[in-house]
Amino acid sequence: MATTDRHANEFVSTVAGVTVRGQAHSLSAWFVLGLRLTMGIVFLWSGVDKILEGSWTAAGYLTGATVANGSPLADLFVWMGHTDWMLSFIDIAVPWGELLIGLGLIVGVLTRLAAFFGAVMMVLFYFGNWDIAHGYINSDFAYMLVFLSVAAFGAGRILGLDRFIEQYPIGGVPLVERYPVLTYILG
Repeated sequence: MATTDRHANEFVSTVAGVTVRGQAHSLSAWFVLGLRLTMGIVFLWSGVDKILEGSWTAAGYLTGATVANGSPLADLFVWMGHTDWMLSFIDIAVPWGELLIGLGLIVGVLTRLAAFFGAVMMVLFYFGNWDIAHGYINSDFAYMLVFLSVAAFGAGRILGLDRFIEQYPIGGVPLVERYPVLTYILG
C-alpha cells in the first residue's frame, strides 16, 4: 500500500556539511523489520548455542586464530585470551550478549541499544576473523552495517515494543519526550 503524502518517506541528513537525501519505498518498513528479526534470530541462536554448550570459551580463538589470520589487532586479542579476568568477562559477555541482543531485536525492545552492542561485537569479530583475501568488506563488516541500519531506522517501532515504551505516559507526557536521551536506546 503506497502512501499519499509524497514527503512521508523522505529522509535527510547532514554530516560535516554534506547533505544526503533519500526516499524510502513504502515497503521499506517490512525490509527493516526483516533485517531486525533476521539479526535477532542469528544472535539469539548463536548465544543459546554457546550457553547450552556449557564449556564454550573464547580462549583458543583469541590466542590462536587471530594470530594465524594476521589480524592487525592480534596482540590485543592474545592479551585478552591470556588475561584471566578479561577472558572470564569475554566468556560470559559474548554468549549472554548475543542472547540479549537477539532477544532485544526479536521483541523490539531497547532496539537501538541492542543494535549498537551488536555493531560493536561485529567490529570485534571483523578484526578477529581478519581475512582480506577478497577485500576489506566481509560478512562481519556487512552485519555491522545491518546493525547500524536497524538502529538508524528505529526498527523497534515497527511491530516492536519500543513503539509502546516510547509513548508510555509519565505525568501525562510520553516517556521519550520527558527523557529525550532514551531515544538513543529505544526505537
